[in-house]
Amino acid sequence: MGKTAFDPERIERMGEEGLKIRWADGHESLYAWVGLRSHCPCAACRENPQGVPNLKPGSLPLAAVKPFTIQPVGRYALTIQFGDGHKTGIFSFEYLRSLCRCEACAPRQFTEG
Repeated sequence: MGKTAFDPERIERMGEEGLKIRWADGHESLYAWVGLRSHCPCAACRENPQGVPNLKPGSLPLAAVKPFTIQPVGRYALTIQFGDGHKTGIFSFEYLRSLCRCEACAPRQFTEG
């Protein structure tokens, strides 16, 4: 099986700021810790079946969103234990790529739904 755009080449913790992923297609995505915690994909963090985030950005102090650990889940995802103790979210690489809000990705997300 060949690499896809959702395959990370490098995952780098950016200290207090967040996470940086360099993807197989050369694209780099930056994720703020608060953004990742606010978009946790676990069932407990979702309000409804449509997947609307339960946590609103700014609703948790910075210390609560900074991660203790970041671990791979197989070859398809990451799990993050945040400062508030939350650790049940599995962030697939496809989901993480969809969260990229850079200038190159934002127009594609708007047209692709």
